[in-house]
Amino acid sequence: MAHFAQIDENNLVTQVIGVHNNELLDKNGIEQESLGVAFCIAHLGGRWVQTSYNRNFRKNFASMGYFYDEKLDAFLPPKNYPSWVLDKEIWGWVPPVTYPTDGKTYNWNEETLSWVEQPVSK
Repeated sequence: MAHFAQIDENNLVTQVIGVHNNELLDKNGIEQESLGVAFCIAHLGGRWVQTSYNRNFRKNFASMGYFYDEKLDAFLPPKNYPSWVLDKEIWGWVPPVTYPTDGKTYNWNEETLSWVEQPVSK
């Protein structure tokens, strides 16, 4: 099963569907993304990009709300906060300050760009 993500005019994923691998086979029996895209367009219209459930290409499996970055040829999850940056090792967003490792619970404060300790409920 091949998977394809429909992306809107802002490159946001609006849906992900499965397409039988036979729809991607060219006359030589080789899978071609373009044939899967053509199948999706013929049946549903819109713009489509193949995504990999195993993350073999395009970095992440696309989900609704993900962004397709054409320059990076990658699906990126929604960004948690404006200050967070893309970590190209994990292909996800990370804060500019590392989460404390003292065993306490923290929430990110975007105004101060810092982790704020959560009070312990009694």
